Amino acid sequence: METLLAFLFVLSVLVFVHEYGHYWVAIRNGVKVEAFSIGFGPELFGWYDKKGTRWKVSLLPLGGYVKMFGDMNPASAGQRDDLNEEERQHAFHHKSLMSRAAIVFAGPLANFLFAIVVFTVLFAAVGQQRALPVVGEAVDGSPAAVAGLQPHDRINAINGQPIAWFSELSDVIRGNAGAPVSLSVMRDGQEIDIQVTPEAVTTGEGDDVQTFGRLGVTAGAFETQRDGIIDATGKAFSSTWNLISQTLSALGEMISGERDSSELGGPIRIAQMSGEVAEGGIGPLLFFMAYLSISLGLINLMPVPVLDGGHLVFYAIEAIRGKPLGAKAQEYGFRLGAGLVFSLIIFATWNDLTQLGVWNFFKGLVG
Repeated sequence: METLLAFLFVLSVLVFVHEYGHYWVAIRNGVKVEAFSIGFGPELFGWYDKKGTRWKVSLLPLGGYVKMFGDMNPASAGQRDDLNEEERQHAFHHKSLMSRAAIVFAGPLANFLFAIVVFTVLFAAVGQQRALPVVGEAVDGSPAAVAGLQPHDRINAINGQPIAWFSELSDVIRGNAGAPVSLSVMRDGQEIDIQVTPEAVTTGEGDDVQTFGRLGVTAGAFETQRDGIIDATGKAFSSTWNLISQTLSALGEMISGERDSSELGGPIRIAQMSGEVAEGGIGPLLFFMAYLSISLGLINLMPVPVLDGGHLVFYAIEAIRGKPLGAKAQEYGFRLGAGLVFSLIIFATWNDLTQLGVWNFFKGLVG
């Protein structure tokens, strides 16, 4: 029950953020919004606001939509042709190309902005836990153990250069594979010098071969560091950009076959992770939500009809041709897009069930 509630909370918030992006920009472009729904299917409950929009929560909590005036359906696939001149002024499809593109792009943009706001709050209010250059454990047989490093040793400098964080130690060690380095170590109130040669570790094949140094120690102390609002905002932008880059890179590797597609998760895995992360408190849950928000924004920008990215592709074609694609072409495009999205959901759910061992369980019953 806790996992289910955490999943519903996480997904509902992210869907609301995405759809509110569409809604906010649509209203400011003079478009009438008929419905704002969290979930699909039959309505559970709802209400009308002063602008005539029906705000509602629907039965299937796996998404949501904003239905704009003049649309044939919530996916904006097709438009009504029985509108009079006054009604056309408030219809989505009768707005300028730039207005329509802005309304569509506002959903993914809202997801990215949400992640930036969440990261800013986390960095400024909660802080980041960083590892200090203190030895937690020296792995048996490692260069650190051979050199005599012990738990609780604090490494103050490497080759005469002071360090403050464990990450600085890692960076220097990785860049000195097989090369002796001098460590200035504080032990029991006394400073001693230790010479150590990082082990050279090679990974990859062919042109992707990489060699880096390894010391063989774990971090033994941590410190929480909070940033000022300006620094926190800057880190939030850079963190969001890094996650966008990493996600796109991972998707590219899956498509090219360089990465196992079994890593692609669906609703079941999101629900499972939501419950696990929620147990760690509000900080980890917010970080997880920010990461999912970025993923949701990127998925919706994929150039697939039905998704926001598909609409933007249609608008780009319209800008080049000087007129929209024909109704039949758009209809076939939306059908193809719906099929692709549905197939992706099935594939991701299959991965989720495989990871949970469901198929092995049934095989065991049959056996």
